[in-house]
Amino acid sequence: MNGIRQIRELNKRELENGVSPDASWHADYRDTAYIFIGGLPLELSEGDVIAIFSQFGEPTYLNLVRDKETGKSKGFAFLKYEDQRSTDLAVDNLGGAVIMGRTLKVDHTRYKKKDDEPDEGIDLEEQSRIEEDDGRRKRRRTSESESEEERPMIKEERELAKLIQDHDEDDPMKAFLVQEKKEEVALVLAKQKDGNRRSRSRD
Repeated sequence: MNGIRQIRELNKRELENGVSPDASWHADYRDTAYIFIGGLPLELSEGDVIAIFSQFGEPTYLNLVRDKETGKSKGFAFLKYEDQRSTDLAVDNLGGAVIMGRTLKVDHTRYKKKDDEPDEGIDLEEQSRIEEDDGRRKRRRTSESESEEERPMIKEERELAKLIQDHDEDDPMKAFLVQEKKEEVALVLAKQKDGNRRSRSRD
């Protein structure tokens, strides 16, 4: 709690004194795009942490530290942003935020993976590339297995197309919202396919 108070006090003093961004205490951490996140509710998954912190930029790496034996979250994580400036926003805006009754501690950190440390973190850029490749393969298989006549777009697919086309490119939430909608589309299509299979087996 002292750390949160100190950060708020530093920010308040800088505002009162009109300190420029280059002279800010944040400038000491211009060489790292990592933040430390403490006080996380133990129920939160990696996806939950990304959803909370992506409002201030594009996360590219997350290590939600888990107990090696039980696999349960220990309540703290290290997150890296694509743009270092996002760390300033996350530290200033989410330090002291209360999530599910727990107060978050968010601070800059120079996180470096130790040589003997297992590769536990999630490289979100790499994961995104893998998901795109999987999506392309699934679409190819789907189009090959579908009949000659093209099926009409479902409501969720139209919503996804509209979201991709109309949503502001600069909004850091866009990628998350698009991914969420893609998952919704996949779920609806899977249910439809399952329903079609059942009706064919009854015939």
